[in-house]
Amino acid sequence: MPHIEELLQELDEETRNTRRVLERVPEDRLEWRPHPKSLTLGQLAMHVATLPGALAGISMQPSFDVRTPIPRPGAASRAELLQVLERSVADAKAILRKLDEPALATLWRMVSGDREVGAVPRGAFLRSVMLNHWYHHRGQLTVYLRQTGALVPAIYGDSADEKMMQG
Repeated sequence: MPHIEELLQELDEETRNTRRVLERVPEDRLEWRPHPKSLTLGQLAMHVATLPGALAGISMQPSFDVRTPIPRPGAASRAELLQVLERSVADAKAILRKLDEPALATLWRMVSGDREVGAVPRGAFLRSVMLNHWYHHRGQLTVYLRQTGALVPAIYGDSADEKMMQG
């Protein structure tokens, strides 16, 4: 089970990576989508920007109904995405700082109406949904960047467009 300080440290480190990806979003392609069933670039980028705060907030509820409609707003600009990210991360940090170890161990439930579809300790939810889910969508966003001709930043190693360590 993760500890609060570990979650906060990872959130800080991954916020830097996420900011670098959002900084590459081409403003003239915000309505682009790779497939009719896919989100637009602006919608996916906004989803990535809002996830930490939104999911930290959801983690404080005893349960979440999967039938709840999730808004998918687009972005008007790169600046908006970066502002939303900063606010989202600040909200997530504020929530995490209020938690203690017993709160992390408290069961959090996912339901569909009256039926429980899953239950995990809050700390596991924060690790798998707030963080890992965030990385999943950030990875999707890097594919959108590549497909729109934007430069893809190095994240965990070099990208075709950027070297992490210049020798």
